[in-house]
Amino acid sequence: MFAKIVPYCKNGAQKLLGIIIAIGEAVAYVLSGMYGSVNQLGVGNAILIIVQLCFAGIIVICLDELLQKGYGLGSGISLFIATNICENIIWKAFSPTTINSGRGAEFEGAVIALFHLLITRNDKVRALREAFYRQNLPNVTNLLATVLIFLIVIYFQGFRVVLPVRSKNARGQQGSYPIKLFYTSNMPIILQSALVSNLYFISQLMYRRYSGNFFVNLLGKWKESEYSGGQYVPVGGIAYYITAPSSLADMAANPFHALFYLVFMLSACALFSKTWIEVSGSSARDVAKQLKEQQMVMPGHREANLQKELNRYIPTAAAFGGMCIGALTVLADFMGAIGSGTGILLAVTIIYQYFETFEKERASELGFFGF
Repeated sequence: MFAKIVPYCKNGAQKLLGIIIAIGEAVAYVLSGMYGSVNQLGVGNAILIIVQLCFAGIIVICLDELLQKGYGLGSGISLFIATNICENIIWKAFSPTTINSGRGAEFEGAVIALFHLLITRNDKVRALREAFYRQNLPNVTNLLATVLIFLIVIYFQGFRVVLPVRSKNARGQQGSYPIKLFYTSNMPIILQSALVSNLYFISQLMYRRYSGNFFVNLLGKWKESEYSGGQYVPVGGIAYYITAPSSLADMAANPFHALFYLVFMLSACALFSKTWIEVSGSSARDVAKQLKEQQMVMPGHREANLQKELNRYIPTAAAFGGMCIGALTVLADFMGAIGSGTGILLAVTIIYQYFETFEKERASELGFFGF
C-alpha cells in the first residue's frame, strides 16, 4: 500500500513545487519592474499580472500532466517550448505588423516585407538588397540562416555509434545500443539557457536599484532597447559578454566579445552535458548496470569490461556532443538566425524527438497487428 502511495506523493510534491516557483517568479518579475514600475501600474494591475502569470504556470503544469498520462506524445514542457519558438519564427517571417523605422512604414515579417518592397520600390535591386540585409528588423537572410541551421541540426542527429549486444540467456537474441552524437539531446542548451536567464534576471534587478555599485556593474549594465518595446538589453559586464553579438558589424567592432561568447558557449554546453549524464542515470556506469540487469553482454568482451568499453564512447559523446550543440548555437547567432541559436536548437531537437517517438509508436502498432 505504501509503495502505491509514494508515486502519488512524489508527483503531488513536484506539482506543488512547480506552483510555488511560478508564484515566486511572478512576484519577483512584477516587483522588479519587468512590466513597469509598480507605482505606475497600480496595486490592482500588479496583482492581476501576478495572478495571470501564476494561472498560466498552472495551465502548463496541467497540460504537461495530461500528455504524461498517455493522452499525447512526449513531454508537455518540451512541446510548449518548441511551439513557442516555431510561433516566433513564423511571426517574424509573415508578421503583417507595420513599424516606422525612419524610412517609412515597413512590415515586420521578412517574407511580406520582401514582396512589399519589390512592389512599391522602383529600384528592384535596391529593394532586394534592403529586404535581404535590412537592420533591426527580420530580413530574408535571417530566414534563410534559420532554415540552414534547421537542416544542419537534423543532419547531425543521424551521427551515432552502434554497439552490438546480445542476451546471455536467449540464444540468438541480439540487439544494439546506439550512442548518438547528441547523447544528452537538448539538455545542455536548456541548462545553459536557464543559467543565462537567471543571471540576466538577477543582474537587471540589481542594476535597476544599485546601478552605481562596482560589483553590480561588473555583473551587467543595461539600457532600454530602441526596437524591443521597452525591454532592456545588456551593454556591459558579464551579462553583455555572454550575450550573442547582434550583428557582424558588432563582431568586427568588438572581437573579444565574440571570442568570449564562443568560449563560454562551448565550455558551458560541454560541462553541462558531462554533468547531466552523471545526474540523469545515463553514464557508462549506469548503462552497464542496466545492461547487466537485462542479461545483455557485448560480443567479444567480458562482462566485467562492459563499463570500461562504454567509457570509451559515452563521456566523449556527451562532451563532444555538447560542444557541437554550443557551436551550432553560436553559428546560428552569428548568422543572425531568427529566434536565437538557443531557441532553434531547442526547437529542432524537440521536434526530432517527437518524430522518433512517433516512429517507435508506429512500429510497435504495426508489430502488434502482425505487419
